[in-house]
Amino acid sequence: MIRDILRMGDARLLERSREVAAGDWPALAALLADMRETMHARDGAGLAAPQVDVRLRVVIFGVERSARYPDAEPVPWTELVNPVITPLDTTMEDGWEGCLSVPGLRGIVPRFSHIGYRGLDAQGKAIEREARGFHARVVQHECDHLDGILYPMRVRDFARFGFTDVLFPESAGIDE
Repeated sequence: MIRDILRMGDARLLERSREVAAGDWPALAALLADMRETMHARDGAGLAAPQVDVRLRVVIFGVERSARYPDAEPVPWTELVNPVITPLDTTMEDGWEGCLSVPGLRGIVPRFSHIGYRGLDAQGKAIEREARGFHARVVQHECDHLDGILYPMRVRDFARFGFTDVLFPESAGIDE
């Protein structure tokens, strides 16, 4: 089922999500299926449970090719429960970000360029990976949602934040 995505300005997006507990697992498969369908319907690279009004520490992400991110390298399909991110380097990289909860806007956001992340998959098995570049950016962006952080809160230079159709007129219509 395609779910509604909460948009910036909705106070629910600013709440911290709670860890998935034993009692939450029976409903997790249905939530993940809905999140997959919702993300694909909106051509997203990732989606966090709070964006569909579920305050659990659950994110999904993955992309082979995307019109929204045409120059991005592929990111492996991942369903991640109770994620933990660890920066593996202090190097920060600026990059354009958009968000399904902030439609039609883009901004330059600094992110750690090399991270480790861990959590559980949909079956409760441990996942532990390293990521760089766009993969690392997507993981950090989605996990920020779990702490009530939207990417515009991380924008440092608002001269590099604006409407996608103004910033990238050659790509008008891709975000919406």
